[in-house]
Amino acid sequence: MHSLQGRIGADEPPRITVITVVFNGSTFIEDTILSVVRQTYTNLEYIVIDGGSTDGTVDIIQKYADKIDYWHSEKDAGIYDAMNKGLQKATGRWVNFMNAGDVFHGVDTVSEIFAAGTQTAAVIYGGVEIVYPDLVRIQHPGDPAKLWQGMQFCHQSAFTDVIYHQSHPFDIRYRIAADLAFFYQAYQAQMTFSDCGKVISRVITGGVSEANRVKAILSSRDAVCGRRWRPFIRLYYIGRIISAMLRTLAKRCLPRALVRKLILLK
Repeated sequence: MHSLQGRIGADEPPRITVITVVFNGSTFIEDTILSVVRQTYTNLEYIVIDGGSTDGTVDIIQKYADKIDYWHSEKDAGIYDAMNKGLQKATGRWVNFMNAGDVFHGVDTVSEIFAAGTQTAAVIYGGVEIVYPDLVRIQHPGDPAKLWQGMQFCHQSAFTDVIYHQSHPFDIRYRIAADLAFFYQAYQAQMTFSDCGKVISRVITGGVSEANRVKAILSSRDAVCGRRWRPFIRLYYIGRIISAMLRTLAKRCLPRALVRKLILLK
């Protein structure tokens, strides 16, 4: 597997770029900004890309403008287009996308991963704390070799080599699963992936409708298969759709206490 190195000074930790994209997120953007600017890491670059919000989001961004290295507000072609805009402004060694509504797991998260300056992988990933309406659970990352099955870690819990990512931006044709397409292709290109062994982010999830869940699975299939037939992989995703439908049915029929236990068993 290939790793990318460079831009690491001998006397200081590598610069880490964190990018937040947001559109009409006034109810939660401040939590995300504070999560980033309160990091104890000493060489952090922060970029915020707003999609032309009209709900007061920009006012909150301006409130913290002195702590943000670069921000702008304009219409975009979707979340991955906005992420690409931020990516092209990044000057760090690694980049993380901590989008509006998500936060770092703790104030020392970035320091615990990078302060020693010993990381060399192209993709550094970790676990995530998922907050449901009535429970919280830690999800540890899966094996990158299984990215053909879907995301093995969330993009909020990954740091990617900036040089590689800038030369391989998100493919905005995949409006839901461009992050999976990117990481899958990086693994296929034999870029080095490294599990840092830490919980990196904290994300909030809610009730996703059956239609949206199936749409997300189909988008993951397309991100992996592209225009290729790949019958085994397509058959696998048919199984995932059936499983998702059965889980939705179970959640509607089973007592909530039992559903909570099933979620914790994931």
